[in-house]
Amino acid sequence: MANNSPVHILVIRLSAMGDVAMTVPVILGICKKYPSVKITVLTKPFMAPIFSDIPNVSVFNANVKGKHKGILGLWKLYKELANLQIHMVADLHHVLRSSILKKFFKLRAIPFIQIDKGRDEKKKLIDPKRVKLEPLKSTFKRYSEVFEKLGYTISVNEMVVLSKKSLPKDFVHLKDNQEQLLVGIAPFAAFKGKMYPLNLMKEVVNKLNNTNKYKIILFGGGQQEVEILSTWDNQFNNVFSAAGKLSFSAELSLISNLRLMLAMDSGNAHLAAMFGVPTVTLWGVTHPYAGFFPFGQSKDNALLADRVQYPLIPTSIYGNKFPAGYENVMSTMHPTKVVQKIIEVINNNV
Repeated sequence: MANNSPVHILVIRLSAMGDVAMTVPVILGICKKYPSVKITVLTKPFMAPIFSDIPNVSVFNANVKGKHKGILGLWKLYKELANLQIHMVADLHHVLRSSILKKFFKLRAIPFIQIDKGRDEKKKLIDPKRVKLEPLKSTFKRYSEVFEKLGYTISVNEMVVLSKKSLPKDFVHLKDNQEQLLVGIAPFAAFKGKMYPLNLMKEVVNKLNNTNKYKIILFGGGQQEVEILSTWDNQFNNVFSAAGKLSFSAELSLISNLRLMLAMDSGNAHLAAMFGVPTVTLWGVTHPYAGFFPFGQSKDNALLADRVQYPLIPTSIYGNKFPAGYENVMSTMHPTKVVQKIIEVINNNV
């Protein structure tokens, strides 16, 4: 078991934004339960603001496309990390790159525990010949098991969310009318298989806009997304696009002030959930049973594509694959149903 002597744990999580955000409740919980623990998160530079407000946590930037690229680059990375006097490593990524780092850390006999991603279980989950559909272990549980093997147990009930931050100055005016609640909408996803059609999402925006009860803030990135959301901003009087207008740190501050976030099975859902913001998620060919359901959210907050009409769902863990004829699974969730769910969740969290 862990004791009260100072311990420095390296946490490796180099992947997508949503996966990194999912580490937050676990790391926060560890820091709260074990105040003598110091954590360094090895991640991409862009992700650093996610951890900026967590005591005893610092970020080490991995430049995997530059000086840390390839075997020699990973050796250089290992030498840099070794200088930090790391006592143990929690590998929450477990890919080839981190497995190579594991071999290097073994040279100093530093404990190095890798996450069990449940790859075989996930293959069975999306197998069209599966006998039944059952939930797999949550990613938060998988993360906690890594820390447990290092001697630091933590239950889901001991995991913690981040506190609300101050509104970015360019968006302070959104609080002028206190009766209008801030609702975030992130209309985009990495893959078509889990992205709600934009024409239907625009109907959702229109219906919410016409209630005059909400200020709707749109989130996205990349030039095309910025342009689309800018047109919605100009078209609806209660709609404001944050896309392309804020630093990532300021965007997180804005998300923390939302009354609700609407997103796909995507990174923005996890960013909202790590602040304890009620989050409604829309699921296409992916499914909450794969273990990526946002932290602390009611299962009722998820709207799923029609499995009667599309019985093979889930067809993919990440939304990047779907069989022929499954291109329009997201269209089975009517905009009216989405709006009703948003209003229901807001009313239940007053």
